Amino acid sequence: MEIKKYGAIDIGSNAVRLLVANVIEEKGKETKFKKSSLVRVPIRLGADAFVEGEISENNIKRMVDAMQAFSLLMKVHGVEKYKACATSAMREASNGDEIVEKIYEKSGIEIDIINGAKEAAIISSTDLKYLINSDETYLYVDVGGGSTEFTLFSRGEIVNSKSFKIGTVRLINNSKEKNKKIFSKVQNWIVKNTKDYKRISLIGSGGNINKIFKMSGLDPGRPISYVYLNAQLEFLKKMTYEERISELSLNPDRADVIVPATKIYLSAMKWSGARRIYVPKIGLSDGIVKSLYFNTI
Repeated sequence: MEIKKYGAIDIGSNAVRLLVANVIEEKGKETKFKKSSLVRVPIRLGADAFVEGEISENNIKRMVDAMQAFSLLMKVHGVEKYKACATSAMREASNGDEIVEKIYEKSGIEIDIINGAKEAAIISSTDLKYLINSDETYLYVDVGGGSTEFTLFSRGEIVNSKSFKIGTVRLINNSKEKNKKIFSKVQNWIVKNTKDYKRISLIGSGGNINKIFKMSGLDPGRPISYVYLNAQLEFLKKMTYEERISELSLNPDRADVIVPATKIYLSAMKWSGARRIYVPKIGLSDGIVKSLYFNTI
């Protein structure tokens, strides 16, 4: 048996994460990927990028500090290979490239600012193949702070994939009219791409759907129903931001975005005709580790 340590840094619009994973190789057996450590830092880059068009000096400093800490953590863990990917907030920030250079100078960490298509491709390289039945159809929905990736699978193959600027941080900062227009575009895409399939299930990823699944008390592997998710949305909407923190024990940076996130998942279920959503707890950082191992990134 040989155990390697890989690192994945996901620089999102609502938070920054470092995943350290054990890659376990054993002769005659399939390689296993096991989470060793996950560190999440609540740096909301999207609040800068989507409103002001650039990352603020305060958040640049926090980013540099976080990357220096991540560099030390990876050294302590003995990480031999890593990849850092930044998504929509850094893509849209006018000073994104400048920040990448500064972080490299201060921490030695190289950051790749990836587009929506690449983000969806990396996520699709996760453990989805173990979750998808070859004779069924699934709409995979990954909700982030700045964008949401939609991927349609049928008979084990990708039919179509699309990234939309409909992330949770963006939604709470946009005008109602702007949000209405983007939701309309998403609806048209989902309806067009799913209309020929009779039975569809959703697969959801992202911190918010993971939290909702945990709150549901369901056993791992069991899907959340459309009825439950709809009731949960109404329940969350009736609570104040402060009540979600005090009564539901949500982190402050989760308590506001969980409502628009739930709306996105619920809308995707409605427009695709799905009555259930599976929550396998996978995301961009998991995809980065596997893409590193299989040399697809």
